[in-house]
Amino acid sequence: MTLIAGAIAVITLYLLLQMFRAANPAALARGVKMAGGVGCLAVAAFTGLRGELVVAIPIGLFGAGLLGWSPDGLGHVGSLFGLRGPRASGQGSRMSSQLIELTLDPRSGQLQGRFIAGVHAGQPLDAFDPSQLVAMLPGLDADSSALLETYLDRRFPAWRQHAQRDAAGGERRAASSSKMTQEEAYQILGLQPGAGRDEIGRAHRALMKKLHPDQGGSTYLAARVNEAKDTLLRTHHG
Repeated sequence: MTLIAGAIAVITLYLLLQMFRAANPAALARGVKMAGGVGCLAVAAFTGLRGELVVAIPIGLFGAGLLGWSPDGLGHVGSLFGLRGPRASGQGSRMSSQLIELTLDPRSGQLQGRFIAGVHAGQPLDAFDPSQLVAMLPGLDADSSALLETYLDRRFPAWRQHAQRDAAGGERRAASSSKMTQEEAYQILGLQPGAGRDEIGRAHRALMKKLHPDQGGSTYLAARVNEAKDTLLRTHHG
């Protein structure tokens, strides 16, 4: 009986490890964040029932911030822990090429994309399955290809393993065909024109945290965010 129980435990552990390896890093991060929020609220409720409100209230507010329940009053608490983006306007970070536009939600880290030109103009990327998107790569310009690969890396982490591509499987990092404009830089950082140096720095740091490889980030997106920051800071310096 003990041998059977041990075998079941080993098989269960193996299956969990396989699920963890195949899981989307961004989804895992959101799951851990949600679990932490629920745990904090449970601890707050327990300590509150015992009358320890001085301890319960901060824990409860922190848990609510982890779960994204931060309108108005809770927003200030959440921002202390880096749970909110640096922009009050609610804009996301937008990066675009000739054919594709990606939008990164500054709070959830969720990446959305759509075609802005070509035969699929106006259609969201999630309307296509991974094999269809991969088949489009050879016909795209360098920037559009890099954005689409970034989207695939974020939404379908294992796509490179199944695609029939060169052995290196490296991400294309061709230089942009033109110098980044101030308008593009503001869109990438999710800022309004005229933002100050401090605001630019905060937006840059917040986005770079979202683009960490553990969060399903991308070398290409990180390079574009750095270029946007440099473009705007040069403007201020001038």
